[in-house]
Amino acid sequence: MDKDDFTLGIEEEYLLVDAQTGALAEAPDALMAACKAELEDQVSPEFLRCQIEVGTPVSRDISEARDHLARLRRSIARHAGEFGLAPISVACHPFADWRDQNRTDKDRYIQLSREMGAVSRRMLICGMHVHVGIASDAMRIDLMNQLPYFLPHLLAVSASSPFWQAADTGLASYRTTVFGNYPRTGLPPQFASWEEYQRAIATLTDLEIIEDSSKIWWDLRPSSRFPTVETRICDACPRIRDTLTMAALIQATARMLVRLHRKNLRWRQYDNFLLGENRWRALRYGVSQGLIDFGTRSIRPLDELAEDWLAVIGEDADALNSQPATARLRDMARETSADRQRAVFTASLAAGADHDEAMRAVVMHLIEEFRLDL
Repeated sequence: MDKDDFTLGIEEEYLLVDAQTGALAEAPDALMAACKAELEDQVSPEFLRCQIEVGTPVSRDISEARDHLARLRRSIARHAGEFGLAPISVACHPFADWRDQNRTDKDRYIQLSREMGAVSRRMLICGMHVHVGIASDAMRIDLMNQLPYFLPHLLAVSASSPFWQAADTGLASYRTTVFGNYPRTGLPPQFASWEEYQRAIATLTDLEIIEDSSKIWWDLRPSSRFPTVETRICDACPRIRDTLTMAALIQATARMLVRLHRKNLRWRQYDNFLLGENRWRALRYGVSQGLIDFGTRSIRPLDELAEDWLAVIGEDADALNSQPATARLRDMARETSADRQRAVFTASLAAGADHDEAMRAVVMHLIEEFRLDL
């Protein structure tokens, strides 16, 4: 394995809210300037002015990634607090209205808005992306064909968007449905080689439909900027511990698949028709109703699937020093952020709060979860 394989990079998108009311708030120019002065290119504005994106430097292991991400979260929270604001890391704000949000005045986002029309205005959503370093072009494509089996599992346990515009959507990850309105999203197609992938991208760039592969927004893709495989399916995780578990799982799973490759073995590939059914179950139910185990042709609970997964990647988590982080999958397979948000809402109503007060209680809960373990 290449010495640069399995390095980590984590990107998170945060929403800014009024620390007292929980309502969405735009990032003042002075706030962004203060963040940029301290964090430089590790922080940037996002599509909407109420969003901030952070990205860690390249990390050798999950411990180093945690140090970088904790520093980023602490810095954003500190600077936001100076303006009476607080960051939350969640896929959808529980009660904000997308119609009230303003786009960031940046060339890329202006062009995106022009290309996508009204679809782009609804993108009041936040995700987290995990980059795993893979030096070989051919190996990145090989992983692109095998990793999708695990994407619904990642979505199920990271689900954090049950509410949209002050209503319970009945879904665990409403964000996934909103983002699905963009073109070139969802499960990635399978490619026989790096060259075939490059030819497919060239078809669109040669016609000037897209300028480069950064406009490909699949749940999993080769990064357009780095020699990495970029996993994009996860909802933003409110707690840093959960973000790190997602990153550690992705890293260890990638290593497991490369390890199999070196033994002339591979994970069985399934058609996107079948994987899509698990993806739907994940965004609809989170961890409550299980996923299809295609090997046993049965629907199995997430806690059972989690044990299977941890057993398969155990050797790799040991090699990567990520066992404590991956082991937290057991907790996440029993309860998601979506579950906790609904529990806060229900408890607030039971305590006498009205609907709006209960919604604000959910945001206060998310503010607190952002600060945990920092």
